[in-house]
Amino acid sequence: MLLVTCICLVLLSNAFPPYAVEAAYNLTLPHQHPDPEAVVQEVQMSLNHSVSRRRVLLGRNEEKESFSCLTGNPIDDCWRCDQNWQNNRQRLADCGIGFGRNALGGKGGQIYVVTDSSDRDAVNPAPGTLRFAVIQTEPLWIIFSGNMLIRLKEELIVNSFKTIDGRGANVHIAGGGCITLQYVSNVIIHNIHIHHCVPTGNANVRSSPTHWGWRSRSDGDGISIFGASNIWVDHCSLSYCKDGLIDAIMGSTAITISNNYFSHHDEVMLLGHRDDYLPDSGMQVTIIFNHFGQALVQRMPRCRRGYIHVVNNDFTQWEMYAIGGSANPTINSQGNRYIAPSNPNAKEVTKRVETADGEWSGWNWRTEGDMMVNGAFFVASGEGLAVKYAKASSVDPKSSGLIDQLTMNAGVLGGTRDNSMSIAYPGFNNGGSSGGGSGSGDENDGFFGMTFGSGAASLLPPSFVLSCLTAIILPLFSLSNSLGTTS
Repeated sequence: MLLVTCICLVLLSNAFPPYAVEAAYNLTLPHQHPDPEAVVQEVQMSLNHSVSRRRVLLGRNEEKESFSCLTGNPIDDCWRCDQNWQNNRQRLADCGIGFGRNALGGKGGQIYVVTDSSDRDAVNPAPGTLRFAVIQTEPLWIIFSGNMLIRLKEELIVNSFKTIDGRGANVHIAGGGCITLQYVSNVIIHNIHIHHCVPTGNANVRSSPTHWGWRSRSDGDGISIFGASNIWVDHCSLSYCKDGLIDAIMGSTAITISNNYFSHHDEVMLLGHRDDYLPDSGMQVTIIFNHFGQALVQRMPRCRRGYIHVVNNDFTQWEMYAIGGSANPTINSQGNRYIAPSNPNAKEVTKRVETADGEWSGWNWRTEGDMMVNGAFFVASGEGLAVKYAKASSVDPKSSGLIDQLTMNAGVLGGTRDNSMSIAYPGFNNGGSSGGGSGSGDENDGFFGMTFGSGAASLLPPSFVLSCLTAIILPLFSLSNSLGTTS
C-alpha cells in the first residue's frame, strides 16, 4: 500500500506543477501552527508588554534599582531578574516566544551535571560527559560543573527532551559535527559557544543508551536540525564552522532562534532542504533579537519554502546579502536594523536566489518598521499583502530604534559581542577577517584548518521520487532504524 501511495504521488508531481500538488494535499508537519500570523501577533504582544512594563517600573524612582535588570526583551526579562535563577533553572522553558515557544527541553526532568569535558568514545561515552547526557531517553536539564572546552570527536546526536544550559559557566563546543538534532523534538540549547565545527563521520556513533549506528560524513554545521520540531536556540555565540552555523532542513518546524551572536562565517543559516522538497513548506521559524555581526557574508537566513519571521534583529555586516530565498518562502521582516556594507553593489538586503525576475513577483516578502542604514534597501514583493498580513499588522512591531536595547545581551551572556572587536578562541586557527582561513593540524592540538565550502551536500539524490519516499516513509521509522545497526 505504501509503495502504491508513493507511485501515485510521483505521478501527480509529474502531472501538475509543485505548488498545485502542495495545495491539493495540504502538506502539513507535526507541530506546524495552522495560523502563523497568530504566532506573529503573539510575539508582538509579548514584546509590547515587556517594553511597556519596563518603562512603567523604571519610571518609579523607589523601584528603579530593583528593576534595572529589565531590557524590554521578553525572553530575558522572563528569568534574568530572578536572583535565585540558579535554583530555578527550568523556568527558562516558560520564557520562549515565536514558533519554538512550546519547546520543553528537559523541563520536569532531573538536573544532570557535566563534570568531564572529554569525548573519547562516541559509541561508549563515559558517564559525566556531555555525550552521555544527551543520548539518554528521559528528559534531562543538562548543566556544567565549570568552564570547559568540549572537543567533539564525532557529531553530538541529541535525543528528545533535553536542555543544554551553559549558564554559570563558560562552555565551548567545537570539533566534529557539531550538534545534530535528527528526528527529535523539544530541545533547548542555551548559552553555549559553538565554533570551529568540521565534517566528521564514516564512523559509529551512539544515539541512545540502546542504540549505536554508522554515520556518513557530516557537513560541519554548528547546529544541524534535521526533521526536528519544537527547537529553541537561545543566547549562543556561533562562528568559524565549515558549513552552516545553523541549518534546518527536511521538514523541520516550530523553531525559534533568539538572542544569538553570529560572526566570522560565510553561509550563516540555511532553512530548507531543496526547492522541490515540499514538506519544507510547513517549516515555521522565528528569528528574533539576534546580532548578525562581524565578518559575515550571506544567508541570514537563506530560505526555501516555509514561513520565516525575522523580527528585531541587528544586521551590522554582510558582504553579499542578508536574507535570501527560493521556492516561494514567506518572509516577514519587522523592526530590524539593516546596516549595508560600503560596497555599492551589496546594498540590497534581499536576494531571490537562482530565480528569474518574473518568477518571484508574487512571493510574500514584507518589510515593516525596519531601519535601513548606509543605503540598505529591502525589495518587497507579493500581491494582497495588506490582506495577508492584516493580523500581523494589528500589533505594530517594536521600533527598530530599540534594537540596541533589545539585542544588548545577544550571544553568550557576558561574552564578546561588540562588532568592533575580533573574536579569538585560544588554541584555534580563527582564519581571516572574512570568516574563512586554511591550514592544517590535528584537532587534538586544538587547531582546525578552516575553509568555506560551496554549501551543504545534498543528502539525497536530486529527484522528486526520493523526496516523496523520504517524506512518507522516514517518519514511520524510529531514530534507531534511521541510524543503522543496533548494538
